[in-house]
Amino acid sequence: MKRRSFMKNAAIASGGLVALGGGGVLWREESTINITILHTNDVHSRIDPFPATDPKFPNMGGFARRASMVRLIRQQEPNVMLLDSGDIFQGTPYFNYYGGELEFRLMSLMGYDAATLGNHDFDNGIDGLVKQLPHANFPFISSNYDVIGTALEGHVEPYRVFDRGGIRIGVFGLGIELEGLVNAELYEGIRYRDPLQTANEMGTLLRKEMGCDIVICLSHLGYRYDSPKISDVVLAQSGHSVDLILGGHTHTLLETPDVIQNIEGKPVIVCQTGHSGVRMGRVDLQIDRLTKVFRPAYIAMKVFKSQ
Repeated sequence: MKRRSFMKNAAIASGGLVALGGGGVLWREESTINITILHTNDVHSRIDPFPATDPKFPNMGGFARRASMVRLIRQQEPNVMLLDSGDIFQGTPYFNYYGGELEFRLMSLMGYDAATLGNHDFDNGIDGLVKQLPHANFPFISSNYDVIGTALEGHVEPYRVFDRGGIRIGVFGLGIELEGLVNAELYEGIRYRDPLQTANEMGTLLRKEMGCDIVICLSHLGYRYDSPKISDVVLAQSGHSVDLILGGHTHTLLETPDVIQNIEGKPVIVCQTGHSGVRMGRVDLQIDRLTKVFRPAYIAMKVFKSQ
């Protein structure tokens, strides 16, 4: 499994882009800490691998194979996070029969740290989603769905702060507008908040008030649109305080992430790994313990049967 750097001779910090090389940042192994972030999106109840005869994804995907990869990486790396960007539900008979219980149980066994909500996660309604939440031992993070007064109240967090090796990592989540995508009866009572405004509020909160060194957005907004509709690209360009956007919804496979300058001229890494669990993204961050400057490497790993 090779790591492929997508930013050559560069380091990313919350304070901006720092060039390496002559007169650049001096990286010493004893002064750095490595954090590995694994992420999925739009798994869509794909429990089993695709069959060998599938024309697009032969022998690819499946929870068991992904679990094996996660287990191996955790044995190799000391500070690992596992995150999901929504649309866990819908796509195979497993969801039709079990209603999401199997997906949540398997994700819990794999040790997911957090997930956000996609539009298909409401396909059995709010009550159907809440019914399955006891099977998830990881938090659901959604910052722009106001669920007060619904059955989801108390089951969804606006953000969560994690500690990995003394590095504080703030995670928040953004969902796409449900109107027009989901039957109104299935999300009745949920109020939609502007995702860009919410992202900037969350970024400021996590960075300045909570003291986070890295801020991650779990996004189910979609990668890019031809219209002015809010997307991960728009969010990165028009926002601030976010270092990493792990996207979903549009099923976009970014073999190499976008690195986009935000309104403050600072880089934002945008990633998305297609759909159905045939890929799992991996972002490796080497962080200076004192300055908190970090440099990344990324690979969208294939989940397939070992030869």
